[in-house]
Formats: sequence, C-alpha cells, structure tokens
Amino acid sequence: MSPDVVRTALDGVLDPEIRRPITELDMVKDIRIDGADVTVVIALTTSGCPLRDTITRDVTEAVSKLDGVARVIVEMTVMTADERTALRTKLRGGIAEPVIPFSQPGNLTRVIAVASGKGGVGKSSVTANLAAAMAAEGLKVGVLDADIYGFSIPRMLGVEHPPTKVDDMILPPVAKDVKVISIGMFAEPGRPVVWRGPMLHRALQQFLADVFWGDLDVLLLDLPPGTGDIAISVAQLLPGAELLVVTTPQLAAAEVAERAGAMAQQTNQQVIGVVENMSWLVQPDGSHLELFGSGGGQRVADRLTETLGGPVPLLGQIPLDVALREGGDSGVPLVLDSASSSEAATALREIARGLTRRSRGLAGRKLAISPVG
Repeated sequence: MSPDVVRTALDGVLDPEIRRPITELDMVKDIRIDGADVTVVIALTTSGCPLRDTITRDVTEAVSKLDGVARVIVEMTVMTADERTALRTKLRGGIAEPVIPFSQPGNLTRVIAVASGKGGVGKSSVTANLAAAMAAEGLKVGVLDADIYGFSIPRMLGVEHPPTKVDDMILPPVAKDVKVISIGMFAEPGRPVVWRGPMLHRALQQFLADVFWGDLDVLLLDLPPGTGDIAISVAQLLPGAELLVVTTPQLAAAEVAERAGAMAQQTNQQVIGVVENMSWLVQPDGSHLELFGSGGGQRVADRLTETLGGPVPLLGQIPLDVALREGGDSGVPLVLDSASSSEAATALREIARGLTRRSRGLAGRKLAISPVG
C-alpha cells in the first residue's frame, strides 16, 4: 500500500461544509504509513471548525476499507494564512475578491425570492419545506434567510452549528442537505436587529457575495413581508431573481399579496406563481373547513396575471396541518416525513416538483450565437 492509494480513497471524502473532496481542497497535508497503521494529517480551515469530528470519522471510515489497514490515525492542523487565501481563490473560481455569483453572466442557479404582502401567512414554513423537498429530490439547494427582523429559517431547518469563517469568506452550515445563512446566526439571542435601509442592503450583499454557496441548482430567499428595503435590494443585486408569492385565502391577505407581486412590474422581475397557505382544515370525515375563507390564492394569481400581462398560475393550496407547525418547531420539515401522506405534505412536494420542472429563462445566459455581419 502506498500514499497514492490512500489519497485515492480520500478523494471520496467531502468537506461537510464546502461539499467538495478534501483532496481537491488541499486539506490532506501528509500521509504516513507504518506497517498496518496509516496516519492522515488534515489541515482545517479554522482551528474551531465545528465539523472536525465529522471529518475525522469520514477519513477513518474511508481509509479503514483499504486492504491491510489495521488502524487509522487522523491528525488535525490548521491552514496557514497563505493556504486559506489560496483556498478562497480556488472556491471563487480563480477570483480573489468576492462577487455575487448569481448575478454573473452564464450562472445557471435559479434564484427564487419567496414574498408575501403581510406577515403570518406561513411564508417561512413554505420556504423551508420547499427547500427540503427540492434537496430530497437530489438538487443542490441554498436558503438565504433575508427576513432580517423576523428570521426563523435556522430553527425550521434544524441548523445545529454556526457558520465557519475563512478570513472574509463564510461557509454556511448545511441542514437537511440545504446550505443555510441567516442574520439569526450572527445576532445575539433575544436581541432585536435594529437596522435601516443602507445596513440592510449591505447585509444582503454580504450574504450573497461573502458566503460560499458553491454550485447550486436553486437558491431560495425568504423575504420579509411587504415591499420594503430588502425587496428593492433583491431586485438590484439579483436582477434575474423570480418571485413566488405566498398568501392565505383571506381577502385582506390576498389584497396585500397582490401589491407584493405587482412590485415585479417596477423591478422588471418575473412572478412565477402564487402559493395559497392555510387553505382549509381537514375534518375527521374528510371534509374541508375553510377557516379563512376561500379563493384568495386564485384571486391573487388572476389579478397578477392581469397586472403583469403574463400568466401567473396558482401553484398549489396547502391546508392547515398541526404536523407542519410541529416540523417547523422541531427543525424537521414535514416534507421529509416519508410516512406522511397528509394533504399539506403532498401539496408542498408537488409545488416543489412543479418549480424544479419549470424551465429556466434565458435571462443572464450566454448564447452560442455569433452576429453575422
């Protein structure tokens, strides 16, 4: 057995935050073989890496499978400043300074901003469950909790550790196979975030540029309710972002949701659809009790279709479900409960599939077309 054989085995070990092989990230600094004992030296990005135990376990498991290995010893060290700089440049595709990857020409990540007219309609619950459902289908998904004042995504997705900082780069924690970042990961517990427009814009810009999102298929943004500073900043920083509007059947909520969606007309964004939450309560006999009335979601879809001059479909109706609320509190989204065949779980999974089946537009893409002169 040689170090090359061990290194080949380590090609299958992924850094749990960056989601790339540790060999590709130059984290394997040395391999020593002494008879049946193999020592692997791993350089962590930071000394306080919260997932060092996970890396140790995965390295041990990979090397232990090799013939003739009796014991695996994993030693940890920390990258030097120059090594961290090289890593950041590599992760940014050779660009030393941070940029917003999702606004670059040719980027194929689909960015969906989940909006609502007012609070309390379940926008964050919908976002968390859609993200988990998409990841369960094999997509690479990220969620940016842009609801600066009412952040709740970390709890709903069960985030267990804070982000890791590699100098000016932030590695987002991964929960339920979803990369997550939120101001809640940086705010003091119980303390409100009291920021005005320019600070909100800068925070969103940092979350988009300084966070290493990697190669995502979908990035979901959980927006604060209404049409305030964050919604405007999203339009400026992510001009290709699409809007998904969440409402309830209630007329008062629907009217406000229409304004949130109609903002797309001023920002030149596309509204991809409407989701109606809390549509009804399923009774023991299977009938539906419409606690908040009916028709709000379809009304918003119809009004936005008329206002925006293009089809805005009602993508689905999600009934009230105690399990949906419990999943948000426990950090295990309802859609991940394989035993659940409730109407709410089914509706959320279908909405997620519908969004991912829908083809992405050509905005922002480079086309292989040469002008004929």
